[in-house]
Amino acid sequence: MSKRDLLIEIGTEELPPKALQKLSAAFVQGVEQGLKDSNLGYAEATGFAAPRRLAIIVKALDENQPDRTIEKRGPAVQAAFDADGKPTKAVEGFARSCGASVESLERLTTDKGEWLVYRDNETGKPTVELIPNIVEQSLARLPIPKRMRWGDHNEEFVRPVHWVVLLFGKQVVEASILGIKAGNETRGHRFHYPQAIRLDSAADYLEKLESPGYVIVDAAKRKDAIQQQVEQEAEKLDGRALIDDDLLDEVTSLVEWPVAVAGDFDEHFLKVPAESLISSMQDHQKYFPVVDTEGKLKPNFITISNIDSADISKVKQGNERVIRPRLSDAAFFWEQDCKHPLETHMASLEKVVFQNKLGSLGDKSRRVAKIAEKIAETLGENKLHAHRAGLLSKCDLMTNMVFEFTDLQGIMGRYYAINDNEPGDVAIALDEQYMPRFAGDSLPSTATGQILALADKLDTILGIFAIGQKPTGEKDPFALRRAALGVLRILIECNLMLDLKDLLATAAKPLQVIVDAELVIDDVLDFMLDRLRVYYLNQDISIDVYDSVLVLKPTCPLDFDRRIQAVNAFKKMQEAESLAAANKRIQNILKKIEGKIPDSVIETLLTEEAESKLYQAINNLSGKVKPLFEQGDYKVALKELAGLRETVDVFFDNVMVMVDDEAVKNNRIALLSNLAGLFMQVADLSRLQS
Repeated sequence: MSKRDLLIEIGTEELPPKALQKLSAAFVQGVEQGLKDSNLGYAEATGFAAPRRLAIIVKALDENQPDRTIEKRGPAVQAAFDADGKPTKAVEGFARSCGASVESLERLTTDKGEWLVYRDNETGKPTVELIPNIVEQSLARLPIPKRMRWGDHNEEFVRPVHWVVLLFGKQVVEASILGIKAGNETRGHRFHYPQAIRLDSAADYLEKLESPGYVIVDAAKRKDAIQQQVEQEAEKLDGRALIDDDLLDEVTSLVEWPVAVAGDFDEHFLKVPAESLISSMQDHQKYFPVVDTEGKLKPNFITISNIDSADISKVKQGNERVIRPRLSDAAFFWEQDCKHPLETHMASLEKVVFQNKLGSLGDKSRRVAKIAEKIAETLGENKLHAHRAGLLSKCDLMTNMVFEFTDLQGIMGRYYAINDNEPGDVAIALDEQYMPRFAGDSLPSTATGQILALADKLDTILGIFAIGQKPTGEKDPFALRRAALGVLRILIECNLMLDLKDLLATAAKPLQVIVDAELVIDDVLDFMLDRLRVYYLNQDISIDVYDSVLVLKPTCPLDFDRRIQAVNAFKKMQEAESLAAANKRIQNILKKIEGKIPDSVIETLLTEEAESKLYQAINNLSGKVKPLFEQGDYKVALKELAGLRETVDVFFDNVMVMVDDEAVKNNRIALLSNLAGLFMQVADLSRLQS
């Protein structure tokens, strides 16, 4: 079958930069689905996106749909004709629906009987006739929250559309897309080359847009160019650019022809906390800050211009004029906030609602302070500092700086606490309370920070559960899943041997004044242990390893983790498959036992050599692994227990458990129960998959 390349381009006003890549990916997905639904073969479909265009190139697309045989099954022959052999209404209706006569219907014999069928050969349509509908359907399905109209058009899109290119090979596809007649002319850069660019085929697209069009339409290429230019400019300044991934993506979606320009600002602004300056540059101006070799902020920035100016100094000066008032605002906020100690904002917290049923931010701060104090006492850490950090934890939310730059919550709290001469660990904790802020983020490094982070997250999780607003499906407005995973990561990765159920009980007490949080402790515990599934799946630990430990429901996450690591290591051993199978066999035997399972083995009833050897092996190992279990050294304990494999295999090969002699049978059941009990001190190995 003949094939051609297809080019689709939708030319628009500037598209929303944060949504550009999502729109491009959805456009490609929609077109590919349309091609698949139309049974059209192709080699690959590649999306391109720039501020004023969404485009797709489909390589080696079939010129025609393949012919196909249509087969529709009708009524059974038995129901198709009456006693006189005349067609029933059922079969006549079926024939009419197919546009055929009853006589033209064929018969199909199956193992369930004989049926009437309609068969016909349908000639495939030319691809050029199908393309407009595929494009329109794909555009209609784009994830656009609010569509707009323009001019006197009735069509709606995310931004006004000015041109459409539809080229199938060298052929212009005749169509009207979003009210615009499709053609073979694209547009270059708005300033450098605003005139039309004629395209002869899809192969011309990338090259002609770049030259003479001044448009790098490949987003990945544009992104690489921006990163390289920014890094080169930073090197010229003897520094290193801070390239935030999200900012890089956004800037990539803002420009068609990127040109990096370095600028300066007054050094006196460096007296202001660097994070606030960085936030101002990144969030407000879309600039890349520059730091020195020690990571300290330099009085420089790098911006990406969308034009290749003949006088780059003018672009530099213009951006320096723009950044100055922004940094002045940050400096003003810092100076004003430093005039008032953090603790003076406590009164303001009473006026801000945390959650209608859970009180104000002031109420939350006092609860967190009590929880933190109790956790500190359990860990043997400084109770006064933990309590103080809890009381101050939300005060920076009332400052001018955080009101303007909300992403600086906690960070500014640390700076203001240092300015107020609060204890060092208290100041750091105000920042660390929000850690981890996202998946893979760093954890609190100080004991007080870890304690405050636990207290804050546990209060939120338990409180929201207690008022009946736990996460459902995809809805999690209070980010409880993230908070739960944060708690678990802190307990495990910071090596804190704390019982989660005890922590929840501690967190429930301050909430009791408002809501009976103790009633939901078990629900919250189950919710949090379930989050461990995600935690371990992200570490490529199989679900059967997780399930083998979960069945025992250890409530100390650090202990849970030690068991997981031990079972995961055990599963890789040669003995694992045999011992896991033996444990399954034992569990199946024990499930069939009615009443109490015997637990004491009577040595005189051990008549077979294999069972005597197993009994001795269990006794010898029991004393050996007991201290290992007590120390939580499950990995070494399982390694020791792996030595039972041969003895266990010989037992099952030579000993019948369910014998007629009741005493002997019960004795062997007790022996197996003791064996399973050894392994169950770590996990239920019967759940492991081979």
